[in-house]
Amino acid sequence: MRKIKKLLVANRGEIALRIMRSAREMGILTVAVYSEADRSALHVRFADEAVYIGPPPSSQSYLVMEKIIQAAKDTQADAIHPGYGFLSENEEFARKVNAAGLIFIGPSADSIELMGSKLAAKAAVAKFDVPLVPGTSEPISDIPAAKKISKTIGYPILIKASAGGGGKGMRVVESESDFENQMERAISEATSAFGDGSVFIEKYVTQPRHIEFQIFGDQHGNVVHLFERECSIQRRHQKVIEEAPSSILTPELRKKMGEAAVNVAKAANYYNAGTVEFIVDENKNFYFLEMNTRLQVEHPVTEMITGLDLVKLQITVAEGEKLPFAQSDLTIRGHAVEVRVYAEDPTNNFLPDIGTLKTYKRPQGHGIRVDDGFEQGMAIPFYYDPMIAKMICHDETRQRAIEKTIRAIDEYEITGLETTLGFCRMVMTHEAFRSGNFDTKFVEKYFKPEMLKSNGPEDEKMLAALLSVFTQENKKSTIPASPASSSAWKKNRI
Repeated sequence: MRKIKKLLVANRGEIALRIMRSAREMGILTVAVYSEADRSALHVRFADEAVYIGPPPSSQSYLVMEKIIQAAKDTQADAIHPGYGFLSENEEFARKVNAAGLIFIGPSADSIELMGSKLAAKAAVAKFDVPLVPGTSEPISDIPAAKKISKTIGYPILIKASAGGGGKGMRVVESESDFENQMERAISEATSAFGDGSVFIEKYVTQPRHIEFQIFGDQHGNVVHLFERECSIQRRHQKVIEEAPSSILTPELRKKMGEAAVNVAKAANYYNAGTVEFIVDENKNFYFLEMNTRLQVEHPVTEMITGLDLVKLQITVAEGEKLPFAQSDLTIRGHAVEVRVYAEDPTNNFLPDIGTLKTYKRPQGHGIRVDDGFEQGMAIPFYYDPMIAKMICHDETRQRAIEKTIRAIDEYEITGLETTLGFCRMVMTHEAFRSGNFDTKFVEKYFKPEMLKSNGPEDEKMLAALLSVFTQENKKSTIPASPASSSAWKKNRI
C-alpha cells in the first residue's frame, strides 16, 4: 500500500473544493490547477499550492493531460483526483497518470474504456444476467437492416450513440415512417459530437424513471452498493434534482437492483467509486442503462443517508486498502434531496444566464449542506458548466426533507442573474413530485415558464392590500415585509 501525502485535483469549482476539504481532514496536502478565468477562484485560494495551466477554454487548460501531469510532477504530488467531467472518464488520461508513477483516484483505465462504450458495456453485463432493454447488441449503420430490427422490437424505439452522453446522438422514433430520417440524423450528430457514428437501437420506455446505484469496489475484489438515487427530474436529458432513497423502491426491488449494480461492477473488474444507472418502467421492471466511472455530481445525497465520506473512501481505496465495511453493515438513514443551482433561466428553455453574483447568501440550519465554488461579487465564467452550487437537505422522512428544501430555497438569496431555484421550488410543491408519481418527462408534462413569472395571485393580492393600508394611513415607516410564502429567490430576481 502506498500512502498519499499530496493530492492534485484536476478540476475546478465546487467539486475541487469538496475533494480538497476531505483530503485536508486526512492530513493530505492539496494542489489546485487553474485557467486564467479561475485565477481568483475559491479552489485556488483553498489549496496548499496552485499551478496555472492555460487560457480559459477547457481545451487549452483543464483538458490538456500533459499540463496537468506536469503540474503534479512539479509539485511532487503522489496522486491525481479527476473529480467529475473534464478528464474523469478518459481512459487515456488514467493510463498516462499511472505511467507517470502517480496514483489515479478512480477505476482502472480498462474499466473506464469498457464502460465508456455503451455497446461493449451491454455485452459485458449480459454475461452476468443483468436486465437489458430489448435492442441491438452490436453497432449498426445499415439503415434497411436497422429498420427491420426496429419493426421487430416494436415502436417507439430509441436510437442512441454508442459513445454518447448528455442526450447527444439520441433520437426517439415513434413510427416506421420517421425511422430513416432520424437514423441519419443520429449518426451525423454522433459523428460530429464524439467522432464515432456507431449507434444502437433499443425499445423506448415511454414512462421511465431514472434510478442509479452508487457502487464501491476495492482492489481486493470486494464490491458493495450504497443504495440508490432517484434522478428523474431532468431538463435536456440532464439531472437537476436528485434524492435518496427513491420513493418507489420496495426493499425487495432495492435488493434486486443493488445486486444487479454489483454484478455490473464485477463485469468490469471495477474498483473505486462508480454509478450504475437503470431505467425503471411503469411496471417497475428495471434495465441497465450505463455506468459512470467516476464520482457523480449528486454523490452528497448518498453521503447524507449513509454517513460516509465518499471522497475519503476513494482515497483509501486508491491507496490499496480494503473496504472497511460489508454490504450487511450498510443502512439507509433518513432521506436527502439535492437541488442543483444553475445560472440558467427556466423561463427561457433553461438557457445559461451568465453574470455576476451581486447578492449571494447561502441558506443555513440543521441538515442543510451547500457545496459551491463561488462567493458574493464573483462572476460565473461562460467557459464552463453554469452550475453555481448544489444544495442538499436531509431529514428523517421524505416529506420533512422536501419541506426543509423549500425553506432553504426561500432562504437562498441570489441576484445578478437568473437561476434554477424557482424551478426547483415549483417541483418541490408539485403534487406529482410530492406523491412520488413522476418520471423523466416531468418538465414536459408539468412545467410552464409562466409559473415563475410572478409571485402568484395570492401573493399579489396580499401585497396589494398591504400597500393600500400603507397609503391610506400615510405611514412614514417602511413597507411591511413580504408574506412568508414569498421566497427570497422571487424577491431578488432582476
